[in-house]
Amino acid sequence: MTRPDSGLFGPDSVTWRVHGDPVLAVGGLRALVLQSLHPLAMAGVAQHSGFRSDPWGRLQRTAEYIGQISFDTTAEAERAAARVRGIHRKLTGTDPATGAPFRIDDPDLLLWVHCCEVDSFLSTVRRAGLPMTDADAERYLEEQVLAATLVGLNAAAVPASSADLADYFSSMRHQLRLTAQAREAARFLLLPPMPTWVQWLTPARPAWGGLAGLGFALLPRWARRFYKLPGLPTTDAGATAAVRALRRSLLALPASVREGPHQKAARDRLIEPASA
Repeated sequence: MTRPDSGLFGPDSVTWRVHGDPVLAVGGLRALVLQSLHPLAMAGVAQHSGFRSDPWGRLQRTAEYIGQISFDTTAEAERAAARVRGIHRKLTGTDPATGAPFRIDDPDLLLWVHCCEVDSFLSTVRRAGLPMTDADAERYLEEQVLAATLVGLNAAAVPASSADLADYFSSMRHQLRLTAQAREAARFLLLPPMPTWVQWLTPARPAWGGLAGLGFALLPRWARRFYKLPGLPTTDAGATAAVRALRRSLLALPASVREGPHQKAARDRLIEPASA
């Protein structure tokens, strides 16, 4: 009998634990607002992602990609990464400050996006209460070097430890600022367009506002200072308490509700046949 393909990481990986956690979406929101502080990364999003015309579609496509490379078979994950590389390869942006062109697949920009994602995913699930040792956290960062190479980065350039990741963010601080585009994106993220009936007849607006606000509140202190948003649990303890409460409520839901489609398919492919 042919053994099912466990994908790039497999069920014993820390990646499966982190990317399968129900609060990962909040980590994704944190990553977006952290990424926005890089002027060129933000310009690339503003000029190409369609976040104004299709914000929900952009979020869905990002979540879809994370699910594919995390849980799908090796061939499916590699095809998803190849599609992303192909799209990025064709795109250029314009620096709004200088008018100079830049490539969307510039390695420095790809590295910034990657580091914001892994830092956000890891810090969010740990603060939310996912049981994890420091060694587990280091192993997650090591595993995610592979994810970075899928988008075209050289493995040697990617932080593979918490110390390296902290050093990377320290080295980037002088390049960051809250541009007009980033400020607009922050407002858009907190108050995205919704159909009138959804806003008035469902709890979607306050629920989304709470999730987006939590994404901002979970930023490191130096990043929160850029945004200066009122009404958030801006202390580290307050943000941690809020995300822990959210995770407890999500874990009370059935797995069929809280798990993503790629996670479910991977479990069906690998875990359930093995235990049958």
